[in-house]
Amino acid sequence: MENEGAVRKAFAVQAKSCADLGSPFTARLSRIIGERLAADNAVGRAILEWQGDPAPWADSVPLRLAGALHALVLSDSNHPLSTAYPPNESTHSDNAIWSAVDGALAGDAETILRWLQQAPQTNEVRRSSGIFAGLNAIAAATGATKIGLLELGASAGLNLACDRFGYRFSAGQVLGAADSPLKLVPLWKGAALEAAPFDIVARAGCDVNPLDIRSAADVLRLRAYTWADQYDRLERLETAIALAKDAVPEGALTKADAGEWLQAKLARRAADAVTVIYHTIAWQYFPDPTVARCQAAIAKAAASATADAPLAWLAIENDGGNGAAIRLRMWPGGVNRLLGRMDFHGRWVEWRG
Repeated sequence: MENEGAVRKAFAVQAKSCADLGSPFTARLSRIIGERLAADNAVGRAILEWQGDPAPWADSVPLRLAGALHALVLSDSNHPLSTAYPPNESTHSDNAIWSAVDGALAGDAETILRWLQQAPQTNEVRRSSGIFAGLNAIAAATGATKIGLLELGASAGLNLACDRFGYRFSAGQVLGAADSPLKLVPLWKGAALEAAPFDIVARAGCDVNPLDIRSAADVLRLRAYTWADQYDRLERLETAIALAKDAVPEGALTKADAGEWLQAKLARRAADAVTVIYHTIAWQYFPDPTVARCQAAIAKAAASATADAPLAWLAIENDGGNGAAIRLRMWPGGVNRLLGRMDFHGRWVEWRG
């Protein structure tokens, strides 16, 4: 098992990341598994002999397993593993938690092995705080009131419904849908936004594995990869799904390579609206050929952008700094602005404008 050291390191790194992102249970679970996992069953062997890079920034093996275990609990409230999961875990020792996990690894091996074949997939709706603030900046800069959205790496398309959420970005400033059952209140640092009303007139997205919010199996996948002790995230997810079912038309998501899909969409963009291409913590996962195709498609569309039909590219991506950079490019004119930064889970926003 020449990869065992890398696997155990991956669980240790994931434990620290979960602790930093406010999930002490998933941090504890990752630490325990990383220390105690053995090759005495099919799941243990599959993980410890992982072919590839098990790290969180690569194959993300710890979160594949965490999702599988959470799915067992979500699917059966009487599953023996449930006794070791929130809200029960605080009364359990590490030994008791490991015993429950080890039992699941042996007893539910077939199910867990299937989940290990899938990369983790979430749809963090708090990132809509950065998306909506960016759209507001686009509307303010262009004077446009109509926006068409094209999301790359859309997952289940929940953030395509960002205008159906309510926002409080700074003291006394409420934007978006004021009566929405989903309110996003990030810790806001910086100036208040210059409110610029707009309507989203078109919504479309692509993903290599789009999830269908009308499918029970796909909704379970979204819930399972949301950490079990983060009840607020789970609640937001359920509310966002209900809102997106109304806002995002069936068929709006396409299973496709982002570059090929974007080329086709930009060739048929609206002539009386701002077309906004956006993505959040997705660009780093695109293969180099996909990145090249996306860049070429954007460059071609930018060359034909007009004042009546502008083009904007809103990227919320990891650039090695604190959280993710919120960067906006617009045409005609070639504007390139760093609007601010945002926590990867949308817990805070530092706004420059």
